[in-house]
Amino acid sequence: MYQLYIANKNYSSWSLRPWALMTQLEIPFNEQLSPFTAAPAEQFKRFSAAGKVPALYDDSLLVWDSLAIIEYLAEKHSNIWPKAVEARAWARSAAAEMHSGFNAIRNLCPMSCGVRVRLNSASATALASDVARLDALWQQGLATFGGPFLAGDAFSAVDAFFAPVVFRQQTYGLALSSASLAWCRRMRELPSLDSWYQAALAEPWREAGHEADVIAVGVITDDFRTPA
Repeated sequence: MYQLYIANKNYSSWSLRPWALMTQLEIPFNEQLSPFTAAPAEQFKRFSAAGKVPALYDDSLLVWDSLAIIEYLAEKHSNIWPKAVEARAWARSAAAEMHSGFNAIRNLCPMSCGVRVRLNSASATALASDVARLDALWQQGLATFGGPFLAGDAFSAVDAFFAPVVFRQQTYGLALSSASLAWCRRMRELPSLDSWYQAALAEPWREAGHEADVIAVGVITDDFRTPA
């Protein structure tokens, strides 16, 4: 059985992608959770020389990086990407854009599932271009392929790739179109994402660096996590 190494569910956006995909598509795996410490690279080198999460083991074979993991799974499971050529091409392009881009969202909206944050004006202004592109991309997928998921009627890798932004939208109140907000709500209601979210709220760990990153961009208005 696969072994998937991840970090805290409250913080780890990269871990969420393969976890959500495998959970939602009912691909069996054992979860190996390693909470963030002040020196995560050294900590994670126990299971991956890259010193990062996620990492997937298939017996003794190691695959690291969320995009590589999903492509590896696609070689072994038929439902990872959409079957239609046009939808599959769009889904791969959108996932790759998320993997390499949206730096403002990545840097100014660090994932912290259990809190709600009112962004300061500088952060909100810096986010505007990324949020507009994100909204346009999601609307394009939903309109072109008919929904309810980004590339058609079935959950696929492209939905998993944007799953961390679903929680970021909730945390920071990112302003999106009604179609994009409806997709976010639909995603959060999935058994896989709801399970991740409930586990994130229950985690007792706090890591100073991640907490500081959130405070730097705004004011925490609510914290629904289990007290540390």
